[in-house]
Amino acid sequence: MINDKSAISVSARQARNLALAAQGFDQDESRPVTKRRIMKAIRQTGMLQVDSVNVLTRAHYMPVFSRLGVYDPVDLDQLSWGNARQRRLFEYWGHEASMIPVEDYRFYRWRMADAAEGKGTWGQIAKMIRDHPEFVRSILDRIEREGALAASDLEQEGASSSKWWGWSKTKTAMEFLFWSGQVMARKRRTSFERVYDLPERIIGPEALEPPMPRAEAQRALIRNGIAAMGIATEADLRKYFRLPTEDAKARVAEMVEDGELLQADVEGWKQPGYLCPHVNPRCRAKPTALMVPFDPIMWERDRVERIFGFNYRIEIYVPAEKRQYGYYVLPFMRNGEFVARVDLKADRQEGVLRVQSAHLEEGCDAATVAGDLMVHLSRLARFLGLSGVVVVPCNPFSVYLAGQHQD
Repeated sequence: MINDKSAISVSARQARNLALAAQGFDQDESRPVTKRRIMKAIRQTGMLQVDSVNVLTRAHYMPVFSRLGVYDPVDLDQLSWGNARQRRLFEYWGHEASMIPVEDYRFYRWRMADAAEGKGTWGQIAKMIRDHPEFVRSILDRIEREGALAASDLEQEGASSSKWWGWSKTKTAMEFLFWSGQVMARKRRTSFERVYDLPERIIGPEALEPPMPRAEAQRALIRNGIAAMGIATEADLRKYFRLPTEDAKARVAEMVEDGELLQADVEGWKQPGYLCPHVNPRCRAKPTALMVPFDPIMWERDRVERIFGFNYRIEIYVPAEKRQYGYYVLPFMRNGEFVARVDLKADRQEGVLRVQSAHLEEGCDAATVAGDLMVHLSRLARFLGLSGVVVVPCNPFSVYLAGQHQD
């Protein structure tokens, strides 16, 4: 264990092990995946990113699968949107839109307060709070009186359907109220639209308590961040929770001075690394897992390349003819190394998991990788309620993978 303030040297392999050990991989097929284990995994990562892309499944379901294996998505739904007894998560802007443990709500109140004062607002939201405060207030009054409402509920009643940069006036007001913490998402509809209510009606009296001091809350987030990342640069810590640059610099400096963070010289890193003083730098972690583009490990592409030597770019917004690997590509990690990428689609009409393309990373053995990859693809199909895996033989490794499946 490390328990002094002196900078230490950390090898590239140790940095990789620290990063993986911190992320809570615990695939034990002999143990049932309970809500308790699901929440433990989420607390390890700090949050689950929410995204609307549904070609495979909603993004927030996948990190739990990657870490724990097959589980019942209904359990995560109840933890996210259940009644007061079931709910353990709330939605807010963490890394991006994220499901966050309720006990961390107090760590985000400073961000809500900033938004309420118009700090960091942009475009239509800035214009809305500047030019139409009475309209924003009227939306909040409706929710206070009537209970949970979505923006579309008000628009259907004629509250406003004028468009601002693709958002209606009502939608813009709702987004501001959500960002500033004056409303909270009670649930998401099948269309993925949020339904909003007052925070105190969702997570209880804590929403009405005075907020923590800004610096104290930010230090708490950095503690969560270093616990989730294992080892990180100042920029890594800042980006994980989208902290303001100057605030992040100040908090990291304070925590180094107080002995809460230890500075390290990391092999191959241009910037200093930071880690918890009591972590074991010789820990071992060699998970095997499929990861969606919105997995916490994949959030920051420069960090992925720095730690794993893996160049990854999401190609959802790239024209089809210009994509190198595919539309929704999941990296496949085997024993802690990225060894392949697969472009996946849940073909619900046919009831199969469709592997639209598969690519082997340079220097990896096709036979070894294909066998393990097919095991995990079959497991993913089972998790998604699909009957099996179909591989489109579009390139040499896809052909090999398809043959492996037939065997």
